[in-house]
Amino acid sequence: MAQSYSNWFVRARLKTRQLLLLAAMEEEGNVRRAADVLGMTQPAASRLLKELEDVLEVRLFDRTPHGMHATLYGEVMIRHARMVLSNLSQAHDEISALRSGLVGQVQIGSIATAAATMVPVAISRVKERYPHLQIWLQVETSDVMLPRVAEGELDIMIGRVLERQGQFKDAVRYEPLAADEPLCVVARPGHPMELTTGLTLRAIVNASWVLHPPGSVLRHRFDLAFSQIGLNPPQNVVNTNNFLAISSLLLQSDMLAVVPAEVAQQYEESGVLKRLAIDLPCRMDAFGIITRQTQLLSPAATVMLNALRDAAAEVYGTSFDTSSA
Repeated sequence: MAQSYSNWFVRARLKTRQLLLLAAMEEEGNVRRAADVLGMTQPAASRLLKELEDVLEVRLFDRTPHGMHATLYGEVMIRHARMVLSNLSQAHDEISALRSGLVGQVQIGSIATAAATMVPVAISRVKERYPHLQIWLQVETSDVMLPRVAEGELDIMIGRVLERQGQFKDAVRYEPLAADEPLCVVARPGHPMELTTGLTLRAIVNASWVLHPPGSVLRHRFDLAFSQIGLNPPQNVVNTNNFLAISSLLLQSDMLAVVPAEVAQQYEESGVLKRLAIDLPCRMDAFGIITRQTQLLSPAATVMLNALRDAAAEVYGTSFDTSSA
């Protein structure tokens, strides 16, 4: 046990204000502005930064005419500083919740497919058992959520670890849920193409569309499907990944959208949208439950994680090995 107190940050008497300064420096790019944000003088901020650099024996920021930019060493420290600050904030929130007679809170992020299927099942069961547990749910794309998990801003994520985000792979734990999912085209009930059979990409390329923004996996796969048959992707496009906005735009116009099949099924069963008769040659990658590798989940997050696993077992037939969890 004694050895755990011999870490460098204990010997260096690392201060919380130094961690706050690192985070503020990244956001402000300037010692003076960072000091102002933290309510300290510029000399005091400079002294805290120098003390940290002296202990680590590296330069954390490069001074340039356009401000201060983190070095590679600085980026490492900033990332870990944010995780420490996030953990401290969560500890405070949990203690406050317990003092108020609650059982804590949990931050969840989910891609749209899971948010339309397994996530509501899990949340409803948790709330039935623990009505005072505070649940925060974000529905976003995987590329947006993964850094939030790695930095401790999200407790649990249901999504994908993308190839281009390989820097986060060692920071997270991935439990596979479902195989790759098909995509389909949807429109409002009564759309001119609703009853058209044998639709092709060539027949719909000039339609007006509401699509996920460029850079998202779904948009990349959809655009690539056109490129592979020698067509330019649709040009008449509104860009958004907000499903409320997507459904509203479809209902108010003859626009088309491309969504995961399970999401389309939910909307179709409620009579809001209709799937068009076209088989898209593109699919989305498999997805799973993602948590931070080094994070000890709070009791609230553990309850939520177990409920998500149970829901996934019912919806997708997934089985989990929790022996190392």
